[in-house]
Amino acid sequence: MEALLNKFGNDIHEGDIFVMNDPFDGGMHIPDIFVVNPIFWKSERVAFAVSTAHHLDLGGRLPGSSACENTEIFQDGFRIPWLKLFDAGQPNETFFTLFRANIRVPHMTVGDVRAQLAACHIGERAIHELIGRYDVETFHSCATDLVNYTEQLIRAEIATWPKGQYSFTDYLDSDGCGGPPVKFHVTLTVGGDSLTADFTGTSPQMRGAMNCTLSFVIAAVAVCVRSVLQESVPNNAGIFRPLKIIAPPGTAVNAVMPAASSMRGVTGFRLVDTVFGALAQFLPDRVFAAGEGGNTLVIIGGQRADRRSYVYYELLTGTWGARPDRDGNDGLCNIANIASNIPIEQAECDYPIRIERYGLVRDSGGAGKFRGGLSVEREWTLLQSETHLAIRSDRRTHPPYGLQGGGNGTSSNNILHHADHDEVLPTMISTRMKGRERIYHKQPGGGGYGDPLERVPAAVAWDVKNDKVSLEAAHEQYGVILNEQTLEVDEAATKTVRRQMRSRH
Repeated sequence: MEALLNKFGNDIHEGDIFVMNDPFDGGMHIPDIFVVNPIFWKSERVAFAVSTAHHLDLGGRLPGSSACENTEIFQDGFRIPWLKLFDAGQPNETFFTLFRANIRVPHMTVGDVRAQLAACHIGERAIHELIGRYDVETFHSCATDLVNYTEQLIRAEIATWPKGQYSFTDYLDSDGCGGPPVKFHVTLTVGGDSLTADFTGTSPQMRGAMNCTLSFVIAAVAVCVRSVLQESVPNNAGIFRPLKIIAPPGTAVNAVMPAASSMRGVTGFRLVDTVFGALAQFLPDRVFAAGEGGNTLVIIGGQRADRRSYVYYELLTGTWGARPDRDGNDGLCNIANIASNIPIEQAECDYPIRIERYGLVRDSGGAGKFRGGLSVEREWTLLQSETHLAIRSDRRTHPPYGLQGGGNGTSSNNILHHADHDEVLPTMISTRMKGRERIYHKQPGGGGYGDPLERVPAAVAWDVKNDKVSLEAAHEQYGVILNEQTLEVDEAATKTVRRQMRSRH
């Protein structure tokens, strides 16, 4: 919004609608389009209705407008600086014509943009109803008070946190172009009633497309801070006021032109893991172990038999790390994400693919007093001729961390099943896939929380009975001995084994 106001100033009128997707103009990455509807009441601009949506395709080098190997933003897709989509109520037909000509599935993407417009109109109507019920002065006063109230609550809570500096480091496995691991380092400083997140020490911006801009970093820090606050704190702009973000330009967390950023989502997820790792040092009872490290993106794109383009875009979501008082959720999307997996029936009806496998992976959650969530696995068969395949995954060489003595989650994996052999693919790759070949992905498992030898034996037995943990892992990781026929706990043997395991540590 700051970028919009800086550009248009007072040239914002009733009937105007604005659009933007430029990461260097306040956006996130090319596929995320922002639509902004100024709201007026008796000729006074009183608010903005904003909708943001991730779109299936916005042109660029490969289907889905996302490829880890993109090295500059011009490969990512159709870039839109802030401009008027509607001017005084009249559509910008020049924009729509140019837009349709540069995307692979315009019938879907343009329709989705119009859905964003409809969402903004609903927001506008709701604001009008609110002001009509009260009055514009009351509306402004309440909005201001609510934001101030959120700020006050957060500052009061931060003031109770232990003062000091707390640092944590985490990694991406690669820069997307086969380079070395990418380091993310944060130092949190708790002072008075404010929090500073300093990312000095983070790797330089990447050659590949996982770079992010400052707006995304601010959002990642805010998500983490909001997650450790009381539930009663309202969600609004007041959350950002007690936070100071230091993200050196030219680094992976504040990239500069012409850095590519189409796959920046995984960087945001890793930022969340990094900030949570620092928060866990002084708020151990409020932070859970690392989850899967962000959804995996699988894109299969090409042309149907009638030469119409298609883009199958799957965000494979799940799972959580263990929490301070309970196990991690199995298969639930990352806390920094609101995506869900595509239902099998819908995927198979709409695209030339078949889902061969979809489920949870036994023994994949990190061991702990509370177990990490299990990995999700999924396998697709391509039912047509050769097509594009892009994968964005992570956490193979740097698995999700455990906390307070909990074990790491298991690593991710990608396997392309050819007709005559299997090929293990890198975590981040764009390649070709032939008809009848199968692509398999296993997400990382969530990290564990606490000493595995403190896990209630009955909970381990329940996991074994429900195929979440094997008999072998129950013994080797948890020191729990079960009867192989009844799967009930052998209390005496369990006490003996755990005593022996503790003596070795």
